[in-house]
Amino acid sequence: MPAVTVENTLLLPRVTEPDAVTAAQRPVRRVTAAPQGFEGEGFPVYRAFAGVPMRELDPFIHMDQMGEVEYAPGEPKGTAWHPHRGFETVTYMIDGRMEHQDSHGGGGTITDGATQWMTAGSGILHIEAPPEELVVSGGLFHGVQLWVNLPRANKWNAPRYQSIDGPEAALLSSPDGGALVRVIAGDVAGHAGPGSTFTPITLVHATVSPGARLVLPWRPDFNALAYVLSGRGTAGAERRPLDAHQLAVFGGGDTLTLEATDHPDSRTPALDVLILGGRPIREPVAHFGPFVMNTKAEVMQAVEDFERGRFGLEPAGPMPHTVPGEELS
Repeated sequence: MPAVTVENTLLLPRVTEPDAVTAAQRPVRRVTAAPQGFEGEGFPVYRAFAGVPMRELDPFIHMDQMGEVEYAPGEPKGTAWHPHRGFETVTYMIDGRMEHQDSHGGGGTITDGATQWMTAGSGILHIEAPPEELVVSGGLFHGVQLWVNLPRANKWNAPRYQSIDGPEAALLSSPDGGALVRVIAGDVAGHAGPGSTFTPITLVHATVSPGARLVLPWRPDFNALAYVLSGRGTAGAERRPLDAHQLAVFGGGDTLTLEATDHPDSRTPALDVLILGGRPIREPVAHFGPFVMNTKAEVMQAVEDFERGRFGLEPAGPMPHTVPGEELS
């Protein structure tokens, strides 16, 4: 799992461990397991938020772990052209490459450790697919797509696109160097990530070495979630067991704790975990397919606007290796 790594974490800025006496530890409210499914033209995903009440996810709507899968030649798959309205999609590529193109001119290649941040706002069409050479050769594919809700006041903003290269993330270390912390968006201990968001959130990818512990300060007005990409460990001061493809939902407090087991599995020695949280929007949510609005009437309007071509046009000369389909994701 390359993402962005360093040879010596001890050379990085340290995340000072919060005072155990004055800082309130966030308890683990629940641990859930992500079921498997398929997305787009048939690539495998884990549905990270399945079974978690929306009020505990707010401001997040949906998250898929894409892969991890080793494709044979001719097997890599992506999505067909499809619409979005009312939220932001965040695609974080850990291994492999994905190309993005949208109806507002955004696009590019997302590769090891890079992030694509697309604000759908009032409406956009886009496509995500592996590059043609990767379709021919096959290879490893692993990433995450997160949906971040927009407040009512921003749902009709003009679409925009951010491309965040892996090295742009703020790289931090736990005090003993046992954990590498990549801050993609938000702020951790005064270190800000490059992602610019309408909804205040923090998004972190941490790699915790076997037996090491990571204690992060966390904004008390944010919720807190930790999803295990690979490896195994524990969550919270109570050390709730946490395995690959499981999500820990934390309660209130100032800090959260994750620890990697001393006895990792043979395939993934470290605990790789995505840690995320945001300030809840606390507005009604009407969610249907690729539309996330406040009311059912707004969703029906989105469907009508899409059918009438009001989300823009597919650029001329679409990616030649994609297969037409009707999947809306």
